[in-house]
Amino acid sequence: MDETMRVGLQEELIADLTIELEKEPTFNLSVLTQKVINAIREVKKARKYPSYYTDEQIDKDLYEYYSNIRNIALYDFNKIGAEFEESHNENSISRIWVERNKLFNGILPLAR
Repeated sequence: MDETMRVGLQEELIADLTIELEKEPTFNLSVLTQKVINAIREVKKARKYPSYYTDEQIDKDLYEYYSNIRNIALYDFNKIGAEFEESHNENSISRIWVERNKLFNGILPLAR
């Protein structure tokens, strides 16, 4: 069970984020796709699905975390070129990023 099982969620997220980002000069659909796939994998890992969960149950559950997955993918996409940067000041503009782990708030492992 990999990306093929999540095509619906993956395609929906890519379409959603493309609408938001396509006018940006740095927009790259291939990179965005990779960020979405990675965000889905990370949320799946954080949920720690038990072995008895079916693919359909996992897919349904992941849709409950659509906003989290979207935000993680968007966060990662927007940080391209600024990976691991703690602070940035340029022409009186200062950027401070929220901690990436905060985007996982509300994603809890399933009880076993």
